[in-house]
Amino acid sequence: MPETLPDLFAADGVLFDLDGVLTPTAEVHMRAWKAVFDEVFARWDIEPPYTDEDYFDYVDGKKRYDGVASLMRSRNVEVPWGSVDDPPEADTICGIGNRKNAAFATALRSEGIAPFPGSLALIERLQAAGVPLGVVSSSKNAEEVLAAAGIRSFFRVVVDGVVAEREHLASKPAPDMFRAGAEALGVDPARSVAVEDATSGAASAAAAGFAVVVGVDRGTGADALRAAGATLVVDDLSAFLHAADSTSASDPDSEETA
Repeated sequence: MPETLPDLFAADGVLFDLDGVLTPTAEVHMRAWKAVFDEVFARWDIEPPYTDEDYFDYVDGKKRYDGVASLMRSRNVEVPWGSVDDPPEADTICGIGNRKNAAFATALRSEGIAPFPGSLALIERLQAAGVPLGVVSSSKNAEEVLAAAGIRSFFRVVVDGVVAEREHLASKPAPDMFRAGAEALGVDPARSVAVEDATSGAASAAAAGFAVVVGVDRGTGADALRAAGATLVVDDLSAFLHAADSTSASDPDSEETA
């Protein structure tokens, strides 16, 4: 192991981001954003063209409309905010965001979704050990994705984009969402773990005072995650199972009895 991994089973609680951490929906989000922004950029003659790097730099981990606004600011393009009930064809921040959400929902329903095997195995073990689990996701689709993936029952609390809007929680990288997640779960961030794949999320968890911020590198880059606040970075959450199994194998007192 390149890094010494903490014992997640000893944590007061573990709070997970969703897209890219528990499920590969980050890829579906990326495709939906690219389709929408490619069309907008071409129609408005915005340069330079939209890239995957833009997704990681300006969109990933943020609430939907904040991501649109952040990207447009990066191109010095002023777009009216509009309102959350703008139709998808509206040329507003909310309209563009709603256009993307429609594309994402269509893809999710047609393709389905399954959790990452390593993530599923970890949450199964953590739940069996009695560790309180929660989800902190900027997505307004979190409940639908968790249900589609068959993993909603693992989590005692879900703080998502719907909750953030209702409770007026600032978007990641502000600490609000992870702080609210810890409060809802009834755990102290200083004795808990946050798991993120986005730099904005790692920064949010670090600012909220989490003792351990696990970065899962699905393409963001280990250095970027560490710079944002991750205390360690893994490629897949199965790494924690291997570490736990190795500890159990080396400790005869940890063997289970019938």
